[in-house]
Amino acid sequence: MKYSYIKPRSKTPFTQELKLLITFFSMTLIMIFSTFLFLVFKDYNFEQDKIETIQARTALQADIENMKNQIAYIEKQKDLSERIFTKNSVLKDSIANLFDLVPERITLSEAKLLKNGLVLYGITPNKDIYNFMLQAPLRSIFHKTYSSFYPAGNGWLRFVSTNYIDEADEELSNEN
Repeated sequence: MKYSYIKPRSKTPFTQELKLLITFFSMTLIMIFSTFLFLVFKDYNFEQDKIETIQARTALQADIENMKNQIAYIEKQKDLSERIFTKNSVLKDSIANLFDLVPERITLSEAKLLKNGLVLYGITPNKDIYNFMLQAPLRSIFHKTYSSFYPAGNGWLRFVSTNYIDEADEELSNEN
């Protein structure tokens, strides 16, 4: 017996409302999961950038330290070159003053500069000209002065003059 005019449908537990609810929950879960993956990726990327930045900073600090060492070395070289230039200028002026000190009547054949002295070789007409014109200025400069004379073939005298500065006085002048 048939009591209905329509054919009965089979019923499923998945109704339209349930399907809609499952769809929204699954989309929400997918969105939350994708956001989580995005944040994990960004965190990993941030950590890698942080490591690279620390390595770059360390490398830059090493480069800065190297540059500071190079600057210090260059400054030392500059100071050394300035001292050498100053000593050369003083030596040049001293040599010029030495040759200005020698009168026209006395001829120098050789001059040796020592660390604390000077040796002059030359020819003079006589001892008096040497004593008054060259030895007097040398005595005012040097602490010890020794002269030796030898006759030359033309009636003049060859001389060797050795002049020294005391080392203790030289050390005092170097300290100032």
